[in-house]
Amino acid sequence: MRDVRLGWVASQRITNGGNRLEWSPTRARTGTVPVRDSKNPEGPALLLPAPAWTAFLRLVATPGD
Repeated sequence: MRDVRLGWVASQRITNGGNRLEWSPTRARTGTVPVRDSKNPEGPALLLPAPAWTAFLRLVATPGD
């Protein structure tokens, strides 16, 4: 996903030397959430179905699990 109109948003957490996840809330409205590596913005993006993205967010937001 190289389209700057997608409005990429970077994650709040930075780990492992600055690795961050970016996602596109604009595209998420279509039911598919693009996710990419912030260190490689010209590289490929994963296209996740919205339910999978929601499950991922729940998993990483649950402390202690």
